[in-house]
Amino acid sequence: MAETHASGDRFDPNKCDTRMKAVVTTENGGYDKLAYREVPIPKLAAGEVLLQVLAAGVNNTEINTRVGWYSSTVTEATEDAARAEEKTATEKTDGGWNKETPFPFIQGTDCCGRVAAVAPGGDESTIGARVLVRSCMRPRGFGSMENIWMGSDFDGAFAQFVKVPAGEIFAVDCGWSDVELATIPCAYGTAENMVHRAGVYEGQHVLITGASGGVGSAVVQLVKRRGATVTAITGKAKMGKVMSIGPDRVIERNEDVLAVLGEYSVDVVFDNVAGAAFGNVLKVLKRGGLYVSSGAIAGPLVTLDMRTFYLKDLTLIGCTAWDEAVFPNLIDYIERGELQPIVAKTFSLEQIAEAQREFLKKEHFGNFVLIPPPLDVSADNKGGN
Repeated sequence: MAETHASGDRFDPNKCDTRMKAVVTTENGGYDKLAYREVPIPKLAAGEVLLQVLAAGVNNTEINTRVGWYSSTVTEATEDAARAEEKTATEKTDGGWNKETPFPFIQGTDCCGRVAAVAPGGDESTIGARVLVRSCMRPRGFGSMENIWMGSDFDGAFAQFVKVPAGEIFAVDCGWSDVELATIPCAYGTAENMVHRAGVYEGQHVLITGASGGVGSAVVQLVKRRGATVTAITGKAKMGKVMSIGPDRVIERNEDVLAVLGEYSVDVVFDNVAGAAFGNVLKVLKRGGLYVSSGAIAGPLVTLDMRTFYLKDLTLIGCTAWDEAVFPNLIDYIERGELQPIVAKTFSLEQIAEAQREFLKKEHFGNFVLIPPPLDVSADNKGGN
């Protein structure tokens, strides 16, 4: 069983209230759609566990889902879409991971939690374990690419408690804090999935855009642990911080990457930026090179010269559904001390709007993490799950 480093009091169903604090996202729109309020503690169905949320990471995906960025009607970058929703909120029926977002619901894709209760027939020996939740789940098994995401398709971790399938929790035996562990699931899971799909190996030259972001900084570490040579791209103000996590070279994002690196110089590109720079990052790829993406923060619509694509025998790899090996790999890397958590700042759960505003400024390096309020375990509270 993992060590427990959690702050706050341990959940006791005989003493705790039947309600919890949570942030409920009510509909597509601006920050006013984030309602901090009391809601019932989730009731468990067969095969589920209840987790006390110890810390919850903040990601682009929560903002994208709230503003409906995944809708085909949205053509601008994440920041621009968020500003537009602040001015004029518009409901988008295809704005979620799986088309329609289940409003109102609780977001929060990253969860470090402690097992508080298990459904009847569940493994009670897990109660008290500190765990991470595999946020990308494959309900039809790993033979199908169908996937659902905690905090996007069903209630997530922006609350004091969350319920998840018992098979999606992973105990971690390490000395990291709850906050540090909460930086892992979405960013590092997405990054490891990209690296795993690309099959990166020692001796390759890899280019990583957006290297100061949560996913980008994770890709840098995960590629370096495989022995590849890394060129990272980031803003001028963050070049030193990115260099501290191990790339071989850092390029300022406004430089012409084609002029700096030259054509046919890179084996694999990991690009979650897209936008106007898309064409040049394809040009630096060698013949038979791989372009891998799981995002497009600078804009989802790009110009693709099909001649570059087919004459160079390129492979484009889209990554959303995590492969089976991805999350167990991450747990193993953490326990072996091969990854470095990067915490930019913490906020209380009720400060979620402030956290997302600051997140969109893109001035930070690493991850933001929300801390739920401590449990009320006064003797006057009765009931429970």
